[in-house]
Amino acid sequence: MEINGKIKKIDTTKTFGNNGFRKREVVIVTDEQYPQFLLVEFTQDKCDLLNSFAEGDLVKISINLRGREWINPEGEAKYFNSIQGWRIEKAQAGHSSVPPVEAQSFVPADNYKDEEPDDLPF
Repeated sequence: MEINGKIKKIDTTKTFGNNGFRKREVVIVTDEQYPQFLLVEFTQDKCDLLNSFAEGDLVKISINLRGREWINPEGEAKYFNSIQGWRIEKAQAGHSSVPPVEAQSFVPADNYKDEEPDDLPF
């Protein structure tokens, strides 16, 4: 999946635990009738992908949706979702995910005569 939008915030890389798990978050604002503020996580070696981007950049991010279950001490199941980024690239304003349709070329008429009447009704 992909999301398009403008970078609102890029967080610093944070390291967790004894094994050195790394995570970096970015907030994207989508360009829709009702803009969405989406938090996207980049983990481990993917954290460095954000180094060449800045707040205000228009981007396209390839993502995976992640979900997990957690059983709390009372035995109740709780569910959490996250958006995990794995690629990011600069986008252009008005960028659409629909590819443009190329115009078909035609050969101009070479036997046209001005004195010939056309069949147009106006």
